[in-house]
Amino acid sequence: MFRFALLWLPMLLIAIGNGMIREAWYGRSLSELRAHQLSSLLAILFLGIYMWAVLKRYPPASAGQAISIGLLWLVLTVAFEFLFGRLVVGHTWQRLFADYNIWAGRLWPFVLLWVTLAPRLFFRG
Repeated sequence: MFRFALLWLPMLLIAIGNGMIREAWYGRSLSELRAHQLSSLLAILFLGIYMWAVLKRYPPASAGQAISIGLLWLVLTVAFEFLFGRLVVGHTWQRLFADYNIWAGRLWPFVLLWVTLAPRLFFRG
């Protein structure tokens, strides 16, 4: 599992790059909500491509391990989001939890769901 924890690190770069694309390109011409929604969909796409490639190169040994990988990636993602967002960027708890409100059109929970389920969905065993 240590290998898969390390293979999670490039997912940070993908997420940061996705955010940079949003800010530099379409974030100026769309509303904040629409930019967030497009960015979330692009994150699902970009992360999906990366996770598919990783799991093809380093296939899980079992369906159970694929589920464990997804859960590991979920925990690492949420921990990073809250620790970095709170301690480094200084976001309030309200701001951090705002992206979880699907009733307000926020799609971030679907990115987390994808990160969690993709390893099992890509598993061929």
